[in-house]
Amino acid sequence: MVFSSLYFLFLYLPVVLLLYYITPLKWRNLLLLVANLIFYAWGEPVYILIMFVSIAIDYTHGMLVEANKRKGNDRGARLAVASSVVCNLALLFFFKYWDFIAGSLEAIGLTFMPKLGLSLPIGISFYTFQTMSYTIDVYRGDAKVQRNIINFGTFVTLFPQLIAGPIIKYKDLGDQIDYRKHSPEMFASGVQVFVVGLAKKVLLANNLGMLWDVYKALPTGELTVAGAWLGVLAFSLQLYFDFSGYSDMAVGLGRMLGFEFMRNFNYPYISKSITEFWRRWHISLGTWFREYMYIPLGGNRVSKPRLFFNLLIVWAATGIWHGASWNFLLWGLYFAALLILEKAFLGKLLQKLPAVLCHIYTLFFVLVSWAIFAVEDFGQLGAYLKAMFGMAGGGLTNDNVWYYFSSYLPMLIIGGVAATPLAVKLWGKLPEKAVKLVLPVLLLAGLIFSTAYLVDATYNPFLYFRF
Repeated sequence: MVFSSLYFLFLYLPVVLLLYYITPLKWRNLLLLVANLIFYAWGEPVYILIMFVSIAIDYTHGMLVEANKRKGNDRGARLAVASSVVCNLALLFFFKYWDFIAGSLEAIGLTFMPKLGLSLPIGISFYTFQTMSYTIDVYRGDAKVQRNIINFGTFVTLFPQLIAGPIIKYKDLGDQIDYRKHSPEMFASGVQVFVVGLAKKVLLANNLGMLWDVYKALPTGELTVAGAWLGVLAFSLQLYFDFSGYSDMAVGLGRMLGFEFMRNFNYPYISKSITEFWRRWHISLGTWFREYMYIPLGGNRVSKPRLFFNLLIVWAATGIWHGASWNFLLWGLYFAALLILEKAFLGKLLQKLPAVLCHIYTLFFVLVSWAIFAVEDFGQLGAYLKAMFGMAGGGLTNDNVWYYFSSYLPMLIIGGVAATPLAVKLWGKLPEKAVKLVLPVLLLAGLIFSTAYLVDATYNPFLYFRF
């Protein structure tokens, strides 16, 4: 089940909200835990066992860390943290990377590691990172140990951000798990953010995704320079509205239930450097890697060579986190190289250039990165990149490019504007009375049009299911 499905919108969500608000406060976490597990089991009933294992691992390890710290046994506490990390990474490795490594070894003639053909548990990259950070935070003293296993299980399985983030650290949510406030204003704000996210996903991401699918499927000989760039532009907007739309829906759902989640996107396509882009894109993932990997490696308080090494390690891990495929590792290393260049000298140079040139620079390299990200087959990826730079023999453009460009131009313009804060700034200048009159109409229209699309369309992919 996903947020942009009719079953979720008109069956699961209304029933959960009704039951939640008629349930006494002390039983609401238990109700949420049950609802969370039903949500996950809807699509993957077998893999719900992994959720129980994950809960048990980190609940017990958190208790072990706290018990050892109370006794002054720092070594025992560190061993408990290490054990938690190993267990979580082992789960992630087994289900996400086993077949990838087995296939890579098989390609060079090594067959001692058989492929298992297991499907990837939905959201495993997100919830293993969340639970893994819990024991680390307890050890650091950044979070109190959770002794109530129902409350801890609610944190691990919380359905608004279970399958696509944002990645919520326990230290940021623990107090809300134990006690949270509810108000009509917070609920109404949640509905507003949810509907905006739904419209971004259904009306923008899905439609732009169809244009990307056209160009991704084209034979190499038919792919022109203009067509290749048009396709990757469509993918860049599809990915942004797909993922940020789901993040908005998660934030909105959280508010309906009394939770406040962190913002996961902050208009990344207005960035003037790659460094700034990654402060605005998938903020929760960047924050996780910075706190639990980059800073422990020494961060930027080290020599330049060690700093560059730290960036290389962190971005290799960031790339492979996104998927069990060599193109994701290449994508991570690509960004590592760009960030190293900006740290070395390019960042200072960019500060002296006009803003428009900085924007062009950033968008150019980000668009190239999305081609690497989107095309997993190396042969197809090489052909696509060659086409982008006029080395594939397909020519500069053709009639099909202009047909698709003109057909999707209104959607591209809407997507381009919606990817900037322009609309929000204009909305903020409206008189309060106008906002009160127009906002309900826009939200209702967004819900109606999104529902109509879902009823009529068969194209409703969710890009981050594979992560």
